[in-house]
Amino acid sequence: MRKELGMKLNQILTIKATLRCASGLHIGGGDAEMHIGGIDNAVVRNPLTQRPYIPGSSIKGKIRSLLEWRSGAVRSAPLGWSDFINASESESVLMILKLFGVAGSDQLTNEQAARIGPARLSFWDCEMSDGWMKMLAESNQLPTEAKSENSIDRISGKALNPRYTERVVAGTAFDFRLSLKVLDCDGEDMRKTVLAGLRLLEFDSLGGSGSRGYGKVKFENVTIDGKDCQAEFDQIDPFKL
Repeated sequence: MRKELGMKLNQILTIKATLRCASGLHIGGGDAEMHIGGIDNAVVRNPLTQRPYIPGSSIKGKIRSLLEWRSGAVRSAPLGWSDFINASESESVLMILKLFGVAGSDQLTNEQAARIGPARLSFWDCEMSDGWMKMLAESNQLPTEAKSENSIDRISGKALNPRYTERVVAGTAFDFRLSLKVLDCDGEDMRKTVLAGLRLLEFDSLGGSGSRGYGKVKFENVTIDGKDCQAEFDQIDPFKL
């Protein structure tokens, strides 16, 4: 007979914020057709509205990666149960597995599944805020720009292979939202880890070409279940938790 896990869902917290682009942002969406002299790398767009958006999977993947690097147990693939067993900082790895879940290839026993529980985080796609779109319409501006780039011949100094990358313009506001399931066995450290992950994203970058200045973001108007938590968020040092 299958042993019951004995976990109870106490609440689901909703964390909302304005995700503000501090620099141009590129998250690729693939190109349906190529045009000579046109955009080489287009941004992902909502197929119905054609507005650029940020996929929840992009934010989830980047935050998980940053938390795994912080744990010191990072691998080429997302961390799993075996990494938790072998990690020197096992509690940090266990927290990541609780928040993001394990891969389908991890065949857990009932006892192992009870140790982790269901993935706590759900990330939502971030649409451009209505206020930002209204401002663009009133000022007759476009939501994206074409960024020209070249590689440089180190000897001759000549520009080679010109290309154009589409970027969401700096200053753009997106509506950010995620959900955090809270079980009766979870502590306050779980919520703090989530906020630490968001702070790590501010320190790093989102999307492509972060080393070249793309994808710098800032979280504004942070709330948890409608309560203003911006001051708490700004005080978090993710390397001291």
